[in-house]
Amino acid sequence: MSVTQRLSELAYATGWGAVRGMPAPMARGLFRAGADLAARRNGPGAQQLRRNYARVVPQAGPAELDQLVRDGLRSYARYWMETFRLSGMDHEAIYRHVEERVVGKHLVEAAIDRGKGLIFVLPHTGNFDVSGIWLVRQCGQFTTVNERLRPESLYQRFVDYRQSLGFEILPTGGSAYRVLMERLRANKVVCLLADRDLSRRGIPVTFFGEETRMPAGPARLAAATGAQILIGENTFTDDGWGLRLHSPIMVHGREEAAPATQRMADAFAADIAVNPVDWHMVQKLWLADLDEPRRKELRTEKSQESQETR
Repeated sequence: MSVTQRLSELAYATGWGAVRGMPAPMARGLFRAGADLAARRNGPGAQQLRRNYARVVPQAGPAELDQLVRDGLRSYARYWMETFRLSGMDHEAIYRHVEERVVGKHLVEAAIDRGKGLIFVLPHTGNFDVSGIWLVRQCGQFTTVNERLRPESLYQRFVDYRQSLGFEILPTGGSAYRVLMERLRANKVVCLLADRDLSRRGIPVTFFGEETRMPAGPARLAAATGAQILIGENTFTDDGWGLRLHSPIMVHGREEAAPATQRMADAFAADIAVNPVDWHMVQKLWLADLDEPRRKELRTEKSQESQETR
């Protein structure tokens, strides 16, 4: 284990230990102060968030972008604060709170009534684990995928945390796709964060007017199983959380995977544009932000995929 990995593991262990036991006002103040410090320091994450927000709000001037970055980092800090505290919170109270505010619940019920399963796709907005708590109580255990973090002990902390909320967790790669298909064919729910492609086989989309890639999994799973895709929008509110379910998408064959993924990207963009500060994308997303070797690699892979499908 490298020194960086040891420090990361220690930081998360401290979070799940000390932060969970703090009084809520103290935790909120600590994480808000940390977000404001990160905004002032303007490190790589804050700089990338600014570049990302500049695409979402192209008319924003420097002062407005400064405020967006500060508020976005505060929202991101709130997500992490809640991550460290959520397993010890009253999940039944969280469910009731979301249940009173959720919009589009009938779409979940309709998808399950079809008997083909449901693929619930989300961008990195708000607190998706809170929405997961609601979904578990609404539909039973659902299945999702976690990036395989290093060190292994850190990955296992995230698995244990999300399993404590009632989720079934699969590591990326390996047999994950096969298991997701099995769950959908059993009329279960699969929940995937889908606004950033972590593989090398994402589908090209236009997102806020520029090219990027989004995961192929949701559309290809839908094509293979007949499951419906449903867009989820998580938001923070002053008194808690909001959840809106909308834009059901059907995929009637593998050839429809690309246009279905573009519709998913368009739905994400519409939601993010209304409330950009709750979109926690501090990583490079658009191809224009990648270095030339990586862009060339993606262009080569795209050419190879096109030849394979001829």
